[in-house]
Amino acid sequence: MIRYALRCENGHGFESWFRDSQAFDALSRSGNVSCPHCASTAVEKSLMTPRLGRAQAEAAVATPAEAPPPPQQRTLVPQAEQVRALLQQLRRTVEENCDYVGDDFAEQARRIYYGEAEARGIYGETTPEDAEALVEEGVEFARIPWLPHEDA
Repeated sequence: MIRYALRCENGHGFESWFRDSQAFDALSRSGNVSCPHCASTAVEKSLMTPRLGRAQAEAAVATPAEAPPPPQQRTLVPQAEQVRALLQQLRRTVEENCDYVGDDFAEQARRIYYGEAEARGIYGETTPEDAEALVEEGVEFARIPWLPHEDA
């Protein structure tokens, strides 16, 4: 495995692991390496210092090409960042197009299912027991991993 410091065309720096240099080249050419900050696929290797053995590292004074980002800015593998971005987009879409019913989700879903309330998209919270009861009644709903807002 090899770790590369990478930089996109917009200047965002990040790191990622690859099986070998040929794996990076193949993934990069096919557009499968993308910036976790802006999703740009114009990504290049950035200057980085070589990894030395313990004895060499202790003897050499190495200056990193780029300081590691603070812990809150460290990124996951590009695919995980893409999933995160999609989940954040899903949250925005749900919030823009559905009614928030809070803790009353199970009751409101039932009322819609049985025709007692206007059919509409809703979202909110429910207990695991109420969610199981909805499933048993045949009420269709989805559990969505709810990520915090991007600016939170």
